[in-house]
Amino acid sequence: MTNAAQIASDSSLESTRATLAQHPTASTARAGAAIPGQKLSAPLLLVLAALAALGLLATNIMLPSLRSIAGTFGVSTAEMGVALSAFLLVFAVGQLLVGPLSDAWGRRGLVLGGLVLFVAGSLLCALATDLPVLIAGRIVQALGVCAAYALARAIALDLFAGDALARMLALMMVAMAAAPGFSPLLGGALDHQFGWRSTFLAVAGLGAVVLVIYLALVGETHHSSRRVAFAPISIARRYRQLALDQRFLLPALAVMLLMGGLFAIFAASPTILMDGLGLSANQLGLFFAVTVLFVFAGGLLAPRLAARSGPGRIAIAGLVIAFIGGALLFALAAVGIRTFLAFAIPVAVFLFGFGLANPLAIAITLSPFRDMAGLASALLGFLQMAGAALGAALVTSLAMAPVAALGSMLASFLGVAIILLVGRREASQRPASLLESGRPIR
Repeated sequence: MTNAAQIASDSSLESTRATLAQHPTASTARAGAAIPGQKLSAPLLLVLAALAALGLLATNIMLPSLRSIAGTFGVSTAEMGVALSAFLLVFAVGQLLVGPLSDAWGRRGLVLGGLVLFVAGSLLCALATDLPVLIAGRIVQALGVCAAYALARAIALDLFAGDALARMLALMMVAMAAAPGFSPLLGGALDHQFGWRSTFLAVAGLGAVVLVIYLALVGETHHSSRRVAFAPISIARRYRQLALDQRFLLPALAVMLLMGGLFAIFAASPTILMDGLGLSANQLGLFFAVTVLFVFAGGLLAPRLAARSGPGRIAIAGLVIAFIGGALLFALAAVGIRTFLAFAIPVAVFLFGFGLANPLAIAITLSPFRDMAGLASALLGFLQMAGAALGAALVTSLAMAPVAALGSMLASFLGVAIILLVGRREASQRPASLLESGRPIR
């Protein structure tokens, strides 16, 4: 289990126990009342994990096909970055709306409607005849799948408590970590065998399967007695309160920049590895699948190191390691060393630092806000996806060689992130960490 899963399990478990103590009313399931604390079932576990991972899978599965799509449309591979950044931007903004809407209207209709939109957008992408149509399809995809992504954890909170909730959230986090790393391998294989349009048809088919299984297994989990009125002014006021609180803002911006660096790698790698070094789509997918193991390695070490030295210190150490990876990439490009290893090794260093820092920084961000965990999670999710969109757009637009642009951007982003997280440590109030150790952030 990765540290992201462990932190999600521990933090969500604590906040959920408090929530259930205040709201003991049972939610409704398809066949009757679903009491928080019920046992896990494998089918339900799989459908919620699929809801959580579907959007991240759709984000990256097209990466090995960027060159093929660009050739079909007569545009450059760099121009294809717009399709990625547009998806991420809509994905980010949608989360801010879906959470409050589901509290007012329930989860089921939004999830089902979102999955229908996702399938429709995927089909539009598969049938696209030019880049604007593809971008439109990606926007429709993002509008739909942001509901599944944002509400998967909310549904888990509706249905489970205690250890069952912890296990559910842990497995969802594993799925979310695996999806963006391994989806390019799947996309590369599909592109090689059947052409780039098959990747979108496969995603549409997967979305349809998830829709049918969700329809069959999961009813409305947010009972009408627990719903709250949709009050935009009140919601905006609470978002503003969070955005002005340095305990939230400083680490959240650090997480945003870290995510921006990750997706800059995703956006720039096809140009660097396929156009520059001649890798095939399958080889690019394999590269992503292997490098994601460095994220898992960092994740395995993080909770153990945090238990000894504190999550704040280890998160900063992870950011420093990621900064070193970016600086090394830029330095090697600057002196003209542009081989595969000169790219892969710095990226692996960055990803190890990412795995070490990201979940700890998320826990630091959310720990003071248990009384508004839903809004805090939604705003953090928005910032993460906004950072991803910024990173993907910026790295493809800089007037520099792709490797140098990526290296300079990673080093810049991570340098600022380090400053922000160090500033968070100097904040006047130091809330207890959500880590299992219960030790204060230091």
